[in-house]
Amino acid sequence: MALGVMKQDAEIIKPRNDKREYRRIVLQNNLQVLLISDAETDKCAASMDVRVGSFSDPEGLEGLAHFLEHMLFYASEKYPQEDSYSKYISEHGGSTNAFTSSEHTNYYFDVNPDSFEEALDRFAQFFIKPLMSADATTREIKAVDSENQKNLLSDVWRMNQLQKHLSLKDHPYHKFSTGNWDTLEVRPKERGLDTRQELLKFYNENYSANLMHLVIYTKDGLYKCESLVRSYFEDIRNTNKNFISFPGQPCDSESLQILVKAVPIKQGHKLKFVWPITPGIRHYNEGPSRYLGHLIGHEGEGSLFYILKKLGWATSLSAGESDWTNEFSFFRVSIDLTDAGQEHFEDIVALLFKYIQLLQQSGPCQWIFDELAAICETSFHYQDKIRPIDYVVNVAINMQFYPPKDWLVGSSLPSKFNSEVIQSALKELSPFNVRIFWESTKFEGLADSKEPWYSTAYSVERLTGSKIEQWADKAPGEDLHLPVPNVFIPTDLSLKTVSEEMTLPVLLRKTPYSRLWYKPDTSFSTPKAYVKIDFNCPFSGSSPESEVLTEIFTRLLMDYLNEYAYDAQVAGLYYSVSNTDFGFQVTVVGYNHKLSILLETVIQRIANFEVKPDRFAVIKELVTKEYQNMKFQQPYQQAMYYCSLILQDQTWPWTEELEVLPHLEVEHLVKFFPLMISRIFLECFAAGNLEPKEAESMIQHIEDVFFEGSNPVSQPLFSSQYMTNRVVKLERGINYFYSTEGLNPSDENSALVHYIQVHQDDFKLNVTLQLFAVIAKQPAFHQLRSVEQLGYITVLMQRNDSGVRGVQFIIQSNVKGPGQIDLRVESFLKVFETKLYEMPSDEFKSNVNALIEMKLEKHKNLREESGFYWREVSDGTFKFDRREREVAALRQLTQKDLIDFFNEYIKVGAPLKKGLSVRVYGSAHSSEYHTDKTQPAESSVVPIEDIFSFRRSRPLYGSFKGGFGHLKL
Repeated sequence: MALGVMKQDAEIIKPRNDKREYRRIVLQNNLQVLLISDAETDKCAASMDVRVGSFSDPEGLEGLAHFLEHMLFYASEKYPQEDSYSKYISEHGGSTNAFTSSEHTNYYFDVNPDSFEEALDRFAQFFIKPLMSADATTREIKAVDSENQKNLLSDVWRMNQLQKHLSLKDHPYHKFSTGNWDTLEVRPKERGLDTRQELLKFYNENYSANLMHLVIYTKDGLYKCESLVRSYFEDIRNTNKNFISFPGQPCDSESLQILVKAVPIKQGHKLKFVWPITPGIRHYNEGPSRYLGHLIGHEGEGSLFYILKKLGWATSLSAGESDWTNEFSFFRVSIDLTDAGQEHFEDIVALLFKYIQLLQQSGPCQWIFDELAAICETSFHYQDKIRPIDYVVNVAINMQFYPPKDWLVGSSLPSKFNSEVIQSALKELSPFNVRIFWESTKFEGLADSKEPWYSTAYSVERLTGSKIEQWADKAPGEDLHLPVPNVFIPTDLSLKTVSEEMTLPVLLRKTPYSRLWYKPDTSFSTPKAYVKIDFNCPFSGSSPESEVLTEIFTRLLMDYLNEYAYDAQVAGLYYSVSNTDFGFQVTVVGYNHKLSILLETVIQRIANFEVKPDRFAVIKELVTKEYQNMKFQQPYQQAMYYCSLILQDQTWPWTEELEVLPHLEVEHLVKFFPLMISRIFLECFAAGNLEPKEAESMIQHIEDVFFEGSNPVSQPLFSSQYMTNRVVKLERGINYFYSTEGLNPSDENSALVHYIQVHQDDFKLNVTLQLFAVIAKQPAFHQLRSVEQLGYITVLMQRNDSGVRGVQFIIQSNVKGPGQIDLRVESFLKVFETKLYEMPSDEFKSNVNALIEMKLEKHKNLREESGFYWREVSDGTFKFDRREREVAALRQLTQKDLIDFFNEYIKVGAPLKKGLSVRVYGSAHSSEYHTDKTQPAESSVVPIEDIFSFRRSRPLYGSFKGGFGHLKL
């Protein structure tokens, strides 16, 4: 297949169906820029990738590059008002962020098109004349410290740092990159260093235009965009600084052939094999790492995972290249072990190396490479559009590594089969070159060392390559073999013609057993479809036991289907079976050509479901660990969980589910499944490249499987059985609060969710609430995080529980307890009140327009559009034209409406205000937990002692699904 190329000074390879225009320019200061013009876009975006990262942190100033990334957001000489950049973007429908990696720092934003020009000018100042005031510097070190605090008990961060720690001390890979109060404030002071001076020095030395790559995504034509970029970005200094490369390998012989046993926070066992390899970027057209990752990570019959799973030793396996630069890279294989697998360490190591031997003996296979290349090509040419803000970041990163023609492609199109390149990559995956990291809570008390930054307990022992070879020789004689050709690769990518323009979903079919909502693709012209079948089973949510059994059933089903459906996933056709509050759903999404084959197989397996005792035991163990690990969630996640538990009727706490788990056996599920499936109703949604008759016949087929025959599996629901989510109605004029201690005693962080319930779905109230959230979001962040530094996680967002709307502040802090934070939120609302009353009318109008533009933003792809319409179906609101109707309501909205709304529902002490504060006390504030509870409260502040008594005592909002089975349409 010929690749779609565009004639430019560099021929940039782009997807065949991509209508966007691209132009590469180089400014006089040597800044490389890619301009992207998209006439259809509803958002403009930009990303600047600077070629310096945490590897360049000076000795003893760990985290300086990351800290600088935070500081550039504050202010500039041209726009000196603090946080005015973020405020401007937020008020004009946009968002901003940045991240620091080892050799890069990336800054990015998106915004409504009519505000792009000024936003771009403000953004350019980051790289021209930023102001880093002494006061802001001290405050922002606290934000970096808080960011690090939230990672301290996260296994991903801990194990990543452990791998760095056990590498060469003088290689930058060894460093700690986040930074904290100690590295950025205490230690520099002890050495007589001024962190702010070091920050300015680092910026001046490293931020040079020739080390930057900029991507601009605009609605305007390329010529207008080019002149804009030239006028704003030519002022960036170019010092012609050479890119600092870090040659040499991070691992020497000391740090290879080692077995590291580490103690994680969460329950479970993981085995990670890490090999230093030649960076795949050097051979990206040959794709050696992709080829090897595809085979070692395969899950079909004969694969390593298939065998480990059959033996009951592993529940997941992934393989591929990660953590790479131009100079070094790692190939990783990660395996999640069962308790039984934990006892078979040697056998698992042996099987992995036996499979690698098999790959060496059979040699690279041209047909496997060609199949993979074909899948990659289809996926590149039919890729979904993504948000411009994500697109610019991906491309800006690619610009640093690839020649211009491959800026959009990166490594995603392997096209040259090269046996030698694959063989030499395979040679690097040798037992003499491996580091094995084995994590398990079983190693507690056996570890003799501590990693300095996260205090992870670990021990290291030598594990020689020859020892591994001996194990491999006597590996269990299992039938490992290469995969067979993939039957799910789509060959029919034609587009169906839809007779009429259906811009909204329609009810295509309705029977006593099911309803089918249908929406053909009228926007994306892509050979993909989205089908969701929601099984409404009243028995499945009736108790903690039934909820857990439903979950085990959905996991078992996916477990049985795994080797069959894995090929479909590789070929771009995805499915999932997941439990819901009252049943379970099957979702299939991807290329439509073979979608119905996969769906029929899934449905068949449900109808003929049987419980296999060996797999039941594995899944039960997995689910048990997941419930046990709930207590290690971040405190803010715990607070959000309690908030949902208080508000959502008929939901069971995970603690009760964990309590029933040990007693559930095979026979419970054997008895429960036929009962669960005995009465069902199917709510179905089909969208994309499907004709109406195809969608109907899919559902007809499913009905035949469950409801037809002399002894059908299922009966339709009685009208009394339709289940629906109901939400607790809080009392007007009352502030409820629920206090609890954090579930993990070693977590110092506290959290608060301050929720204000407002109303049930109503267009005018919806948009007034959303407008309040848009206007208050940035001031809340500025005050509570930038100024008061309560914590890194500080968010104001809307909340929607089955159509019941409200707004919530979510804050996690290690400096103040949740009772104190609650007072800070109230004090913010009092200050904001004045701001709102004094808001100039043009600022009000510009916020309204920003919200209108956000609402009119088109869906990027089928998955996003279908998710939006499915929400209307699952909430029972069925307002498929919601956006247009809410925009109409917004156009009518006055400033007085907003102020009245604030005074009635949001303002501190408002008569109709319905408040709920969920306070989770971390170990740093446990003394406050007791004093806050014993303080006499005002009459309008009511504690919730027991969630379930509270829920039983409150009225509920009516459900939109009141007429569920008898919906008149």
